[in-house]
Amino acid sequence: MTENMRSLRNFFLYKCLFALTFWNHISLSMANELFKSVSNDFLEDGSDKKIKSLPLLYTNSHQSKANFDWVVIQNTTESLSLSEITNDNVKKLVALLSNFRQGSRLQNLTLTNMSVDWNALTEVFQTVWHSSIEYLNINSLTQLLDIESYDFDYSGTSMKALTIKKVLITDLYFSQDDLYKIFADMNIEALTIAESEMIHMLCPLSNSPFKYLNFLKNDLTDLLFQNCDKLVQLEKLILQKNKFESLSKVSFMTSRMKLLQYLDMSNNLLSHDAADVQCRWAESLTELDLSSNQLTDSVFECLPVNIKKLNLQNNQITSVTKGMAELKSLQELNLASNRLADLPGCSGFMSLEFLNIEMNLILTPSADFFQSCPSVKELQAGYNPFKCSCELQDFIRLKRQSGGKLLHWPEAYVCEYPEDLRGTQLKDFHLTELACNTTLLLVTALLLTLVLVAVVAFLCIYLDVPWYVQMTWQWTQTKRRAWHNHPEEQETVLQFHAFISYSERDSLWVKNELIPNLEKGEGCVQLCQHERNFIPGKSIVENIINCIEKSYKSIFVLSPNFVQSEWCHYELYFAHHKLFSENSNSLILILLEPIPQYVVPARYHKLKALMAKRTYLEWPKERSKRALFWANLRAAVSINLPMADGQWCGETD
Repeated sequence: MTENMRSLRNFFLYKCLFALTFWNHISLSMANELFKSVSNDFLEDGSDKKIKSLPLLYTNSHQSKANFDWVVIQNTTESLSLSEITNDNVKKLVALLSNFRQGSRLQNLTLTNMSVDWNALTEVFQTVWHSSIEYLNINSLTQLLDIESYDFDYSGTSMKALTIKKVLITDLYFSQDDLYKIFADMNIEALTIAESEMIHMLCPLSNSPFKYLNFLKNDLTDLLFQNCDKLVQLEKLILQKNKFESLSKVSFMTSRMKLLQYLDMSNNLLSHDAADVQCRWAESLTELDLSSNQLTDSVFECLPVNIKKLNLQNNQITSVTKGMAELKSLQELNLASNRLADLPGCSGFMSLEFLNIEMNLILTPSADFFQSCPSVKELQAGYNPFKCSCELQDFIRLKRQSGGKLLHWPEAYVCEYPEDLRGTQLKDFHLTELACNTTLLLVTALLLTLVLVAVVAFLCIYLDVPWYVQMTWQWTQTKRRAWHNHPEEQETVLQFHAFISYSERDSLWVKNELIPNLEKGEGCVQLCQHERNFIPGKSIVENIINCIEKSYKSIFVLSPNFVQSEWCHYELYFAHHKLFSENSNSLILILLEPIPQYVVPARYHKLKALMAKRTYLEWPKERSKRALFWANLRAAVSINLPMADGQWCGETD
């Protein structure tokens, strides 16, 4: 039983394999016979040209071969590509295309490198028009001559789109209408004639089914479609790289295209004079490309009111004047590669969502942009010559707060100025709050100034600076008067061994002890005392200065009374000034009574310094020590002084 089942299964498999092999053989034979019959019709007798191929792309093991005068590039059930079409073999092409009647599966036909005359081209068109082909592409059409009127039959066609690129017309004398009429009246949805130096196109005679027209890279001018009301179905019009000059005329061209949505006028010579007539665009127009023209700021006076996408890249726009344009539906605006110095406001673009302002002349973008344009979702502002300053710091701060609205951040945002920051990315540029906040800077500077003034005032009061300034001024004035009155006596001649400075409360000690012991003792000691040596008529300060300068030494009798005397302070100041100006050791301090530090006023810092740094003589309370005191004091002031009789005071016999 098992062997019988195995035999039946093997028999069934053999039958299936035989059926598949037989069907494949019949299919290939039929296909070969079909293409042989078609090819033989095109074969010229006695032709020894190289055999070309028409590959069957739906089989991997077989392909039919025949002799053709064009190169068959591709052939499938839906697409056919042929090359090298000439007047010699165009009849065969027409015969081939005649086999693809409506209902056939062939839909796409591409013809490359056609070199035929006008009659041959129109015959190909007419054959295609009544075939199953829907899309015809012709690339590189040359030797187009003998152009004349042709009564074209557009009826009953499957054609939807015709694309012709690189047409070269060699006929110099022909009627333009004969050439353009056949294209203008075509009953298809899409027509492309590109890179063909075409200078004009007629308006269709009746309402045209065109939805798409592409006249890229021709020589069309402002005369195109003026007063043409037959393009009632047109939705997309591409006129890139032509020779249009007037934006207002372009607007009037579109005014009768009731369904036009997209218009590409890039790479033309367009400009707009504000004095021109008002522009009138198709109300249905929502996308407009005006890039790479010669448009200036006045372009915003001539734009479609319902526009949603506007491309003004690579023009000569310097600013977007507020209130100039009311484009309430505008969502995308491209102003890259212009001459803008700042971000435009959104007063007229309330629906704006995307703005491209790259490669302009923006140094410091306005920090209020994100507030004035709340609906903007993406801003493309890189590759501008940014000036890294406090104003830019505000923009960077707002960028961080706004999230990811800046496209190409941070690589496209680099400092250009100042020189030392060139090449620094904006994300790495930082300034302190104090450096950028003018109010805070002024307040800080004011506070520092007030503190400085307060400190200086305190020091002046504590150190009695005004008093020292006054004393310096008086000393300077005294020296100046002395110079003007007696310039010949500027050489100071010593007249006294010592000038005595003391408080009136210590005058008894000076008169009873100091003067008698120095002047009446050994040697001839001349002391200068204000009571007997001040010159009447001169100011006290001037007398003090003169006495100190004419004395070899200055003796200061220190006591608690001394530090309370204003005049003693004057005398000490001038003596101390002489000490530094003449670099002399002319001060002698006698401590009559101990002086506690707390008794000395703060402004007597010179006295404190002298008592701390210099040796002073202390008046002894014991009488036995006083002889040594007077001897030391007399030795300190000992110097030979000239006397009136020519002798020297201080000499000993």
